[in-house]
Amino acid sequence: MNKFVFVFTSLLLFSCSNQPKQEVDLIIDHATVYTVDSLFTITEAIAVKDGKIIETGSNELINDKYTAKQTIDAEGKFIYPGFIDAHCHFYGYGKGLTEANLVGTNSYNEVLEKVIEHSKLNSEFVKPTSLSEKLWLVGRGWDQNDWEKKEFPTKEKLDAIFPDVPVFLKRIDGHAALVNQVVLDLAKLNNKTKINGGEFILQDGELTGLLVDNAVDSVEKLIPKQNADLIKRALLNAQKNCLAMGLTTVDDAGLEKNIIDAIDKLHKEHELKIRVYAMLTPTEENLAHYLEHGKYKTDKLNICSFKYYGDGALGSRGACLCKEYADKAGWKGFLLSDIKYFEEQAKLMAQKGFQMNTHCIGDSAARVILNIYSKYLDDKKDMRWRIEHAQVICEADFTYFSKNCLPSVQPTHATSDMYWAGDRLGNERVKNAYAYKALLKNAGSIPLGTDFPVEDINPFKTFYAAVFRKDAKGLPDKGYQMENALSREETLRGMTSWAAYSNFEEKEKGSLEKGKFADFIIVDTDLMKCNEGEVLKSKVISTWINGEKVFTLK
Repeated sequence: MNKFVFVFTSLLLFSCSNQPKQEVDLIIDHATVYTVDSLFTITEAIAVKDGKIIETGSNELINDKYTAKQTIDAEGKFIYPGFIDAHCHFYGYGKGLTEANLVGTNSYNEVLEKVIEHSKLNSEFVKPTSLSEKLWLVGRGWDQNDWEKKEFPTKEKLDAIFPDVPVFLKRIDGHAALVNQVVLDLAKLNNKTKINGGEFILQDGELTGLLVDNAVDSVEKLIPKQNADLIKRALLNAQKNCLAMGLTTVDDAGLEKNIIDAIDKLHKEHELKIRVYAMLTPTEENLAHYLEHGKYKTDKLNICSFKYYGDGALGSRGACLCKEYADKAGWKGFLLSDIKYFEEQAKLMAQKGFQMNTHCIGDSAARVILNIYSKYLDDKKDMRWRIEHAQVICEADFTYFSKNCLPSVQPTHATSDMYWAGDRLGNERVKNAYAYKALLKNAGSIPLGTDFPVEDINPFKTFYAAVFRKDAKGLPDKGYQMENALSREETLRGMTSWAAYSNFEEKEKGSLEKGKFADFIIVDTDLMKCNEGEVLKSKVISTWINGEKVFTLK
């Protein structure tokens, strides 16, 4: 009997080994493939056909079963699922590439120098669309916390240098801006102007040119709109840099319909390869169109959510806190809209089946929104509403987070803010800020992003900040509040499979499994095992979307 079984098994194996090989489009072998599946399987090769993964496995398995039109020897490099930035401003980043870059400026005088330099260039990105409009000088990226004199700038020097040209300079977080008198006049603002959810900062009873939160929006809408050609240029420029960083999907946190239409058009024309999960800005136009027509989904574009702003930013003291700021007596920040508005919008989102994603920096804003969410989130329904940033949380409120109430965070915020966050929050409250491990413990997953251009576009900095809790300078030596560091595996999941889950896309991307899109990257570094110092030196060798190579390192 045993002899019979042996002979039968041998014949079966011989028969299988002589089966014709299945033809696929691409085989990549001799790699370390991190599939990021549920078991975090690590293997050696990958087979791709028609833009999707056919199988992953050992070199022998893949090469014995398949023959390919193209076979690539990875020469020991490392393959990961394409990175997903779970919170960024993709279009805004591309648009900003042609504006004055004020990131890293060390003083207000350096900001002015950069704007003067920019004004001398032949920038056509923001240009008049009629004879009655003026050419605006626009910039972004200044941060007074990086200056020796850590005070907000005022407009006097801008007025002297640019007496006739409108100048609009956004703070790095986008929640404050400095403008000159020309802009104040165009906007018809004076020292008596008030706005809900924002501030026009005064000094000695006069406007300083500094705008905070909703005051920024009220002025920014006056800037001439970009035409179709310039929108296209912005999107393609942003794509170029994203692909070079291994990003295959971007979650753009707040877009108008005309930008979404441009993205969809470029996707269909095959010029825009990168996948986009677009959060809708809740404008009247967006609400009217999408609530009537419903969600919109293609292989490249996913529209199923609206992005709301609960409060402002901690750096500009617009974050809404339960108790007053440690460095500004009597000040708690503010909500950008009243509670009734958020309640009405949550009810509307629940009725229409849209995902609600709300920016919450301060613990009071988070508490308000989490309480509202809790009225509509049903464990029996798969809703996955998100708290964007989830930056400062009251200790009692961590339990609100779950598989249906997700914290979407940006690890580099912690390492950028750590130098002054304690000043804003005090020694005790800061312990519940940037608390990624505590958030993960309750939610079960934690999608990770960068918030670029607020932070650097580089996802390896995300990985480094999440795991080692250090900035790009390697500081602090022992890491910042290491009790909330994520493991390497958790971080990679946050940049891939958990980010996909937060987008309702886990069945099509985020891991390298049979039937999913062949979105992956080849990298020169083993992020799961390398020394700390090697992470930030990592290079993307190539980026693949739908089995197509869309970036190659030169």
